[in-house]
Amino acid sequence: MEKQTIIKLIDIKKYYKVGTQTVKALNGISLEVYRNEYVALMGASGSGKSTLMNILGCLDTPTGGQYFLNGKDVSKLDDNRLAEIRNKEIGFVFQTFNLLPRSTALENVMLPLVYAGYNKTVRIEKAKKVLEDVQLADRMDHRPNELSGGQRQRVAVARALVNNPSIILADEPTGNLDSKTSIEMMGLFEHIHNLGNTVIIVTHEHDIARHAHRIIHLRDGQVEFDEINENILTMADYGVAAESE
Repeated sequence: MEKQTIIKLIDIKKYYKVGTQTVKALNGISLEVYRNEYVALMGASGSGKSTLMNILGCLDTPTGGQYFLNGKDVSKLDDNRLAEIRNKEIGFVFQTFNLLPRSTALENVMLPLVYAGYNKTVRIEKAKKVLEDVQLADRMDHRPNELSGGQRQRVAVARALVNNPSIILADEPTGNLDSKTSIEMMGLFEHIHNLGNTVIIVTHEHDIARHAHRIIHLRDGQVEFDEINENILTMADYGVAAESE
């Protein structure tokens, strides 16, 4: 089956003025990501990976170049159109979870569906389904302070999945988790990818990147190298069964 391109970057640049200096955060990045790929973006602090994530997530626009998402050039859209694209096409998972503290897990997961215009019945039905998918059916009515770190991150993943986005974009998703919970979280991403989702993880941790099928290394705002991961880490490597389908 022919690969279907979901992301295409052509000579993407992002420059910032700092005093009299021009900082070239991204300096000509061209790459493609295909549907149902599992990609890790790696790089040291200052490599440009966070800037690239912001552009991929339509949180920022490039100084130059073109970004095609599902065949549409989104590199020059205004903020309102970018917000629409974000809500429809991209599911975000952040290191700090970004959950509303006074809302239940169910209410947190329903939030993107409010912006998407679904009625309440549909919102509840969709949110319950994805919470079941991430093994939190028994925690729907709990608030974030009643959940463990791993459970909060699962709520964040469910919220990212609820609109059935084109891409799941995870920024250091294990950064605030202990080792055991980090492994469980990577098992969840493995499960999500196996269901047919496109997953992009931004990380500085080699062990986390090794779960991805492709690793893109950034350095000084450019792609240093882009490699297929021949030694993918799976739950089986930890002696853990993968999440049930």
